[in-house]
Amino acid sequence: MLQDQKIIPAISNHQDLRKFLTLPLTYGILMNFQLAQLPELVKLMKDNQKKVLIHSELIRGLSSDEYGAIYLIQTLNVDGIISSKPKVIDVCKKRKVIGIFRFFLKDSISLNQSLEMAKKMEPEYLEVLPATGTDILQEIMQRTSSKVLMGGLIKSKEQIAKCLNAGAVAVTTSNTNFWV
Repeated sequence: MLQDQKIIPAISNHQDLRKFLTLPLTYGILMNFQLAQLPELVKLMKDNQKKVLIHSELIRGLSSDEYGAIYLIQTLNVDGIISSKPKVIDVCKKRKVIGIFRFFLKDSISLNQSLEMAKKMEPEYLEVLPATGTDILQEIMQRTSSKVLMGGLIKSKEQIAKCLNAGAVAVTTSNTNFWV
């Protein structure tokens, strides 16, 4: 679904968006913008043949629940949503857009809880943070049928390669130096 795109830019300002629009990448994540800015930003991306993913919990003024997700899908026609909320992922599945369930590797308990939720909701994708947790990636892939993205704390191209070699289908990063 992500068209084998290995790096997915996380875009949080207009300068980075302008850079993204010039790159031969399709998918980009909008985050840290205000709700009022989204219609214009989504239109700009779509006018440039880009696919729009929204991190719903990092949009100021947007309710990060299922109603916010419905707004993003119905009104803005986004291509996917990243969320740590199961109800948002369920809305994505029902409305046939990409739902990426995001969770953080803090400890064994949070890992087990997140994987149990992922098993129940069966999202197409998981985003696992931080990307320093590649040693646990095989366990995650064995315990869920979802494809795995990794992101957070990306510091080098070697780290990106390590994530991909460990089995992640892509890496999300806001560091523009790693976008191509």
